[in-house]
Amino acid sequence: MFYLYFLLFLVLITAAIFAAPLRYKVWVTTAIVAITTIALAVPSIAVLAGTDNFRIIEMVGPLFGRESLLIDSLSALFLLIIGVAGCATLIYSKGYLQQYLDKKSSAHISMHYVALAVLIVSMMMVVTSSGGFSFLLAWELMTIASFILILFDAQRAEVMRAALAYLVMMHIGFVFLVAGFTTAYTYCGSASFESLPICFSQGKTILLLILFLIGFGMKAGLFPMHVWLPEAHPAAPSHVSAIMSGVMIKTGVYGIMRVVWQISASAELHTAGIILLAVGIVTGLWGVILAAVQNDVKRLLAYSSIENIGVIFIGLGVSTLARSSGNDLVATLALCGALMHTINHSLFKTLLFFGAGNIYSQMHTTLLDRFGGVAKSMPVTAILFLVAVVAICALPPLNGFVGEFLIYLGMFNSVRDGVDTLASAAGILSLSLIGGIVVLAFTKLYSTVFLGSPRHHHVAEAEEVDNCRIGAMAIPAAAIILIGALPQYAIKIIERTSLELSQSRISIFDGYVSSTLWKVSLTAWLLIIVVVLLYKLKSRAQNNRTIAQSPTWGCGFTSPNIRMQYTGESFAEGLESVATNLTQNTVEGRRVSKNEIFPSSHNYNVRHKDKIDRLFAAWWVELLYIINKRIMTLRTGKINNYILFALLFLMLIFILSLLNWI
Repeated sequence: MFYLYFLLFLVLITAAIFAAPLRYKVWVTTAIVAITTIALAVPSIAVLAGTDNFRIIEMVGPLFGRESLLIDSLSALFLLIIGVAGCATLIYSKGYLQQYLDKKSSAHISMHYVALAVLIVSMMMVVTSSGGFSFLLAWELMTIASFILILFDAQRAEVMRAALAYLVMMHIGFVFLVAGFTTAYTYCGSASFESLPICFSQGKTILLLILFLIGFGMKAGLFPMHVWLPEAHPAAPSHVSAIMSGVMIKTGVYGIMRVVWQISASAELHTAGIILLAVGIVTGLWGVILAAVQNDVKRLLAYSSIENIGVIFIGLGVSTLARSSGNDLVATLALCGALMHTINHSLFKTLLFFGAGNIYSQMHTTLLDRFGGVAKSMPVTAILFLVAVVAICALPPLNGFVGEFLIYLGMFNSVRDGVDTLASAAGILSLSLIGGIVVLAFTKLYSTVFLGSPRHHHVAEAEEVDNCRIGAMAIPAAAIILIGALPQYAIKIIERTSLELSQSRISIFDGYVSSTLWKVSLTAWLLIIVVVLLYKLKSRAQNNRTIAQSPTWGCGFTSPNIRMQYTGESFAEGLESVATNLTQNTVEGRRVSKNEIFPSSHNYNVRHKDKIDRLFAAWWVELLYIINKRIMTLRTGKINNYILFALLFLMLIFILSLLNWI
């Protein structure tokens, strides 16, 4: 009966959105999502506060037997992430889609909001399902809904290509998930996550781990299954990119957590930890290097999401290794860091994509070198974007610092204790390298877009966006500042989840970590106070002085102009020598020759595309082309041939029936 009611719920959502007037569709969708969020947030907060797990419903699935929808501490955290990001996304979409109301049909806008509502609801079902049929159903709904959302501008060839690549890769991952649940059901008689320890006790740990790692890793964007991310995010509307990057890819992280924390044997835990740590290091380094060389805002943010997934998996890997060796403090610290970074990334990446949507809606491009000086015409967007940039660079006093700080603490404690020293040292080295390149990438992004002088008259003529979009951006921005200023309270909330998953009995607030977190909080407040005081002093000093304007020093040129500013390509030129073997470059225009003493006007743009893309994503395009070419040869246009094909098919069925093969 549950599935019938769920289908009826989706039908009612669709009918309500389609029936609403064009300009009220967003509010109908927002109301539906807000009511669902509140209904699930109340028991989620209660569970995080320490009450028993909340069982929504228990039912018998059509394939894998008994299943349930349950809110435990891990589900509760993800439900709150999904709810907050979903509501912020819908509020933002009101302003972002305003320009499309006269260009797109009412049915087109309705389908977009239906898909957005279904995406949010299906993600909520994913993180509450105990596994089996209900989980796979919600997972498939999530894929189809996000596919429709990417197709918003389907008239563009690159959008269609990105959406199809996404759909194909997600269904490859879906096949592995089906294989994983089917294997579990075969050996355990149940396909729920809780039954996995039985399968693991029968020696199926590595098999199931690999199946689920590929299935969930495809959605999360793990290397080398990440190639859909840099294509899908630039193709989708910015609010869709925000919820896909900030929230949807975390469902893959959620699935891996559910599987790995059912392993109990220390040897198998150690193997799983090494795999997770290695995958996290490679994913993080690959993502951040490719992010730093991008010259498109949304592609840079997409590769940055891959890097942050790598950081989360580094934390998971360290925690799993610590659990295998019985080091409860390190296990809890690293897992708290991974969960904290999961929450933090959902906040600052949502804010970053909202900012990218603001500048795209004004200039209708996401190429870095078309901007410059945007802070002068869009000051509020520039300030909010700066908050997200500082957070993603893991700098205090904002939230990005907190998650990575806990992961570092876990790894340093592991090295101090002499447990998995080489693995932890590799994690420290990789995470520090990732952090340094992140600063380079986002310094390049912010300075090229928001600082300097406008490179195009559209930038100079741009205006600040509407209040709906600013209000939507303020939601994650406030959470970013709050977590950064009061990290001890945020970590206290997620510690219950960490202790439950890692089966640890050591609270990180029992020792020196508690005082360390208070010092982090004090440092954050001091930094905030110093920044505010400096701003006040600057404003007071400027009130008593005449502000003069003069040309910027031209480095020896007598007539400097906007073309002499740093471009995205020149900013990361040093790193590109490292990334040469990782990318395949597409060049538009030509460079200024060394012989051109007085160069004429040039148009030069480089697109750095992942080499892995051709190996893991582009192959299916060629395969479909070959299959289509072969099938087309059968279209002879002669009725005799078609009758022959039918007879051959009937004969094949007859022969297979005689052999009992069908």
